[in-house]
Amino acid sequence: MNQKIKKKPSEIIFSYFLLIAGSFLFAVGDVMFVNPYLLAPGGTYGLANVFNTLWPWRISFYAICMDIPLLLIGTWILGPKFGVKTVISTIFIFAFTWILESFWGYNPVIHDGEFLQQSAHNLVQIPHSDHLFFQPDYFLNTVVAGVIYGLAIGMVFRSGSTSGGSDIICMIAHKYTKISLGTLVLVVDSIITLTTLLAFGDIRLPIYSIILIVVESKVIDLVVDGIKSYKTAFIVTDHIDEVRDFIINDLERGGTVFAGAGLYQGVERKMIYVTLERADLVKLKSNLRRLDPDAFVNVIESSEIMGLGFKALPEE
Repeated sequence: MNQKIKKKPSEIIFSYFLLIAGSFLFAVGDVMFVNPYLLAPGGTYGLANVFNTLWPWRISFYAICMDIPLLLIGTWILGPKFGVKTVISTIFIFAFTWILESFWGYNPVIHDGEFLQQSAHNLVQIPHSDHLFFQPDYFLNTVVAGVIYGLAIGMVFRSGSTSGGSDIICMIAHKYTKISLGTLVLVVDSIITLTTLLAFGDIRLPIYSIILIVVESKVIDLVVDGIKSYKTAFIVTDHIDEVRDFIINDLERGGTVFAGAGLYQGVERKMIYVTLERADLVKLKSNLRRLDPDAFVNVIESSEIMGLGFKALPEE
């Protein structure tokens, strides 16, 4: 009978620290970087930014009016998959966004001076903002916003929570259409980014929103999976003992040995399956010719490795 592993108090505290800090960073990215540039990088807050500019009302109010029904509908259709932390994250993001709207407004952080000339062509006008017109730096703002969003959502994911929002729509659609979640997320987020083109008539806005999403996704991967890169090698060799000893003693790694037969001659051979960091793989390749000049090696990229010696298996 499996028993649920209890977390240490320090682990619980750290997970909630990540959740709160990630929620705060998300609000910072949305209010200070995304909204002033009229961007909409997917999600309910992306759509809330468009509504906020067209029909001035707080971003937080628009978003919570979408998030609460989505949570209720998702729980009804999919069951209670989201957990307490997703609800807490939704509340904290709403609260932090409301606070920033109240005390910061919708003023941009990245801009090149403030202008009041109505006739300037490459200026951005932000309704209900202290900076009515400003000279934008779209690319720098997009990269910074993507990094902040990526850090924020990555921290929320690391805490054991989910972003909720439009992801629930994708999960519901996945249940009935069997289309992959990745494809559905891409479709939903793309539709939301295109609303900026329909609302404001500027082709740059959806393009920069998509660039933001790309930067964000890369940062999320770094936060969740870390910067280590792993490679998995399949080594077919007649000198199994020599290669095995090198992996165990020199690289200090374990692996698995499989027995098989070649397709051409049907000769029985053994194969080693081993996952290594990039530096260890370089050492292995540089020594394989000495260990077995006739070895056959297939190396593949490993996006995520869990288990003893690597990342811990996820808890329920």
